[in-house]
Amino acid sequence: MIDPLDDQLPGRLRQRLHAPLPGAAAHRALAVELGYGRHHGPPSWDARPAAVLVLLYPHRRAWHVPLTVRPAHMLDHASQISLPGGTMECGEGAEQCAVREYGEELGAPDTDLELVGRLSPLYVFASNFWVVPCVAVTDARPAFYPSGREVARLIELPLAQLWDPRGRSEHVIYHRGVRFQTRDIVSGADRVWGVTGMILAELAQVTAEACGRAP
Repeated sequence: MIDPLDDQLPGRLRQRLHAPLPGAAAHRALAVELGYGRHHGPPSWDARPAAVLVLLYPHRRAWHVPLTVRPAHMLDHASQISLPGGTMECGEGAEQCAVREYGEELGAPDTDLELVGRLSPLYVFASNFWVVPCVAVTDARPAFYPSGREVARLIELPLAQLWDPRGRSEHVIYHRGVRFQTRDIVSGADRVWGVTGMILAELAQVTAEACGRAP
């Protein structure tokens, strides 16, 4: 069994993220039906560059990842569960964007974050975003003060839950008159799916590999 608070994980994860990534092979576990591989590009010529922050922090003797429930009034992906992130501003790199959006959405300082690498980029064809997931770690739980304008609710997801196959499920979605199934990660009453779920599926694999074990 993987130690839920392996203090060597940050260094091992940095090393693992600089090796070839599993990408589509890991994403497949949470891929959306009718996606037809479009999440792996190539993106549309007018796709909007974006970045998200995948932050690992210790809490209650286990590594956690913060997720946000998007407010119902948002133009893109309203009421869905996401990683903190957003559109890159002019002249901004992926890491700069991810950290800035993290601060804006969760109100936490970025001074103690250590960026350790990236996961595989994904194309969100439903909203035309090309998303780069940036991975960071910190040695203490941040003081979160979520923005009411951008965050309806904060979810603190234990990393160990991503390794547990019993935490995977499926549900049916109706969108624009189309019915399809999607795989998801179950966290209490919440279901994490779509691109966020695919990013977390790759995170699950690379963190398990960083510890030298299968998830």
